[in-house]
Amino acid sequence: MFEIALAAIDLLVLLYFMFGKTTFEKKARSMLLGAGLSAFLVLQLFLEGYRWQLVPLYLVTLILLASILFNLFRPVRVVKKPHFLKYISILVLSVLLIISTILAVSLPVFDLPKPDGADTVGTVTFDWIDMNREETLTTDPGDKRELVVQVWYPAKKTDGQPQLLFPQDPQIFHNYISAFAEGFHLPAFALDYWKYTRSHSFKNAAILTSDKPYPLIIINHGMGTSRILHASQAENLASHGYIVAAIDHTYSTAATAFSDGRITGFTTELSAEDVYDKARAIGEIWTQDVEFVLSQLEALNAGRMESDFKGKIDLDNVGIMGHSFGGATAYNAAYLLDQIKAGINMDGTLFELDRDHMNKPFMFLQSDDSEKMIEALDDHTIPEEIRGRIAKEMEITRHVIEHGGKSIHIKGTAHYNFTDLQLYSPLIKYMGMTGSIEGHRGAFLVDQYILDFFDKYLKGGAGELINGPDANYPEAEFQKL
Repeated sequence: MFEIALAAIDLLVLLYFMFGKTTFEKKARSMLLGAGLSAFLVLQLFLEGYRWQLVPLYLVTLILLASILFNLFRPVRVVKKPHFLKYISILVLSVLLIISTILAVSLPVFDLPKPDGADTVGTVTFDWIDMNREETLTTDPGDKRELVVQVWYPAKKTDGQPQLLFPQDPQIFHNYISAFAEGFHLPAFALDYWKYTRSHSFKNAAILTSDKPYPLIIINHGMGTSRILHASQAENLASHGYIVAAIDHTYSTAATAFSDGRITGFTTELSAEDVYDKARAIGEIWTQDVEFVLSQLEALNAGRMESDFKGKIDLDNVGIMGHSFGGATAYNAAYLLDQIKAGINMDGTLFELDRDHMNKPFMFLQSDDSEKMIEALDDHTIPEEIRGRIAKEMEITRHVIEHGGKSIHIKGTAHYNFTDLQLYSPLIKYMGMTGSIEGHRGAFLVDQYILDFFDKYLKGGAGELINGPDANYPEAEFQKL
């Protein structure tokens, strides 16, 4: 709000310089404009915070303040500058103001979408070590597999502000934005403003008491991203009466911050040349991560580990979901783990194709690229091995559909429309990472179909949206294959 106000009063002062009395005979008006500039500059910096996109705006504000002071207190016999210099100065300042406005709009400070459920959302983060499993993604033979897991849940109403999305420790935050910036081919400072992003979760809030436990959903991020990119999905589910646990798959994230201050980055070796060979091995690690996290949550629910979750988790109704490689992991874990009742794969290519079909409820949410995969089956310029894998994956999807599952193509989406990245900047789509659909609309659609699916299979709901096309959601196309 104060950014907008500061830009507006800068524009007002520029117009005053252009059309008002240049002698500043009406000092009261000049002093009022100067006071307004000063007040909104201070309010913006202290209440909203500095960000680099506003540097041109700050510069314009300071120049205008200096000009006002100079005109108010200059000697009476100062020779006036030529009019053309005044107009050039105003033009330059106007250009700086426009540049700052474009930067602020293109790279905005934003809050996550507000969950549409009735419950307040609490969150807590765990750091768990699997003492029964060696860490195979490091060179140290003594390493054990260690995971950071963030849990969202229905909470009692609480006062205060929801927590910020990213860790506020300067070093940890720098590691996060450096990792993401490298992927975007940007300097780290370009993403510094992410520190202002606010969630709708209250840290360590008391869990909401209920006459029955809450169904559980596990979330798996994509390769090289983070659980943070699924925070709005988790918050929305929690607001509708679910406990949601999102796993950071260590060494396969952009950054993972542990409770003792250690930070790990992305070191997983998975290249295009050997993706099919190594994907199964990495997928096995991630699936074991899911199994371990489930065992830890079972311990919380049983009271073997101290927490507020004792007796609150419905382990008879467990779902799993994931994006990209995490979506493939969701399918693999649902196939292998009896505890999991239903699952969702968001735009993930499967890495296990040579098994019997799975008969649990499952849903594929697909981007526009899914259509290209189907077309690729008839493209004989594509190597036979790849077309064979696509055919197997299509067969798995067809079997899921035939046994009550769904494959839904969300028109206008690209790969990262199934994450919160689509909310970070309208420029993301021009990098080809998201599709033509507006980011908040894309997030809303994905949230609605995820919720409807889990409501049906974990809560016994009607499944109104996933039963077939809906006129209110024309972007959702049910695939028959």
